[in-house]
Amino acid sequence: MFRIEDERHAEPQGEFSTLQEAVAELRRRAALPWNEEPNVAPCTNWQNCGRNYEIIEYDVSTNPWRELRRISALEVSANGVHWRGSFGSDANDA
Repeated sequence: MFRIEDERHAEPQGEFSTLQEAVAELRRRAALPWNEEPNVAPCTNWQNCGRNYEIIEYDVSTNPWRELRRISALEVSANGVHWRGSFGSDANDA
């Protein structure tokens, strides 16, 4: 199972069966304005903040779930959209 989380605000943003589904959701969010839902930050300083989206892979066969890997994927803020790490400028699947 893959979960998108806003690392900056420790806020879960959805669960997905595959990495490809999670990346597709981040591509959708990257096309949305930074200051509108779901990209607008939940904090009182949202104009100077943003979202730092990570994709976290979990082994859900254990209780509690075991984190397998964490991928820093996308940052959305007033400064723009920035794909991270192995996603590159065209956001290829990791």
